[in-house]
Amino acid sequence: MHPEVQRNLALILFLPWYLILGALYWIYPRTPRTPRRRAFDAAALALSVLASALGMYWSMFNASLQYGHMWQQVLATSVCYGMFLAVMTLAWIARHAWFTGPRARKALVQ
Repeated sequence: MHPEVQRNLALILFLPWYLILGALYWIYPRTPRTPRRRAFDAAALALSVLASALGMYWSMFNASLQYGHMWQQVLATSVCYGMFLAVMTLAWIARHAWFTGPRARKALVQ
C-alpha cells in the first residue's frame, strides 16, 4: 500500500459516513435557516473534519509499533471518529442553545 494512502486510510474510510452525518446535521432542523446558521454549520463541519484529520495524524505518529502496524490503523480510526463526533456534538449543543435561547424565543414570538 502506498504510504500516503496508509497514512490517510482512516479518514478515507470514514468520509462516506462523515458525509451522511454532515448532511443530517446540515438539513435538520429545517428552520430557522438563516445565513448565520449556514455559516455556523459550515464552520462546524469544516472544524470537525479538520479535528478528525489532526487526531488521525496524531495517533498514527504516537501509536506503539510494539504490536505491529495494524495498531496504528486501529488507533487512528478510533481517534479520528471520536474527534469528529466530539466536535459535531459540541456544535449541535451550541447550535441548539443559540437557536432556543431567550433571544431566539423572543424573535419567534414577534
